[in-house]
Amino acid sequence: MLSIDRTTYDAIVAHAKKDHPDEACGVVAGPEGSDRPERFVPMTNAARSPTFYEFDPADLLSLYREMDARDEEPVVVYHSHTSTEAYPSRTDIGLAMEPNAHYVLVSTREHGNSEGPVEFRSYKIVDGEVTEEDVAVVQPAEAPKE
Repeated sequence: MLSIDRTTYDAIVAHAKKDHPDEACGVVAGPEGSDRPERFVPMTNAARSPTFYEFDPADLLSLYREMDARDEEPVVVYHSHTSTEAYPSRTDIGLAMEPNAHYVLVSTREHGNSEGPVEFRSYKIVDGEVTEEDVAVVQPAEAPKE
């Protein structure tokens, strides 16, 4: 199950709507081995395409170096589909190289970048096998009181 806070969920949806009609993409990093998506990192779709996404190689290298320095890993890898359901395509499955990550797909096909709900689904993709998982949207944790 993917447990994601409301703020991060809303940020992913906003990014998907903002970039529509092109696909949006990004990562939510978290502490290594924690399975806690904590740091929202929107990326630029270098393909600038409504049917395909591609992380800019230099940006991706920079992100992985930053995550390594912070003892983080990609907990969520997300992108949007602009005219199809929120289900991984063959291309998406082939690009899935993080066996511990949750692959989130947001479909903006119904309302585009205007008001209205989106389809938000999460998958585990390991060795080409796709398994859908439940998504729990939770309230952000409160900061500790001093």
